[in-house]
Amino acid sequence: MNRILSGAIKTFLVFTVFLVNGFDAYGKDKACWVDFFEHSQYSGKHFLLEGPVQLPSLDNVNGENWDLRIGSLSVGPKARVIVYENPNFKLTLTEMAKYPDLMHSLGVTEKDIKEDAELIFKADSKIHDLSDFNFNQKIRSVKVECNE
Repeated sequence: MNRILSGAIKTFLVFTVFLVNGFDAYGKDKACWVDFFEHSQYSGKHFLLEGPVQLPSLDNVNGENWDLRIGSLSVGPKARVIVYENPNFKLTLTEMAKYPDLMHSLGVTEKDIKEDAELIFKADSKIHDLSDFNFNQKIRSVKVECNE
């Protein structure tokens, strides 16, 4: 009888420790993230960013250079992700559009401005191919914001 009771107590303690640790691990908001993939269709190497976070450069993410390397992404249910074609969140041609004479003298078209910008992905977005946005392997900086 003591052996059965002892086994039941051990099982209860293991279950309780697991349950408490599980609630602790999931008690934090784990829904604010973005997973970036090297190729389209969520293939190749990938890295996960938990937000909120801002990366002005992707040249050293987890010891790897991800600059101009991202082909697809998946956004968590409480995240908002902004990707930029330029480092340091710069919108070079978009800013230039404020000066149409300068833009015209440099031969920059409105199409160029639309292509050189930021992209904003809302929660639960699944982008299987950034080519659909003319942004395949163009990402150079990232912001991940968390929604309540």
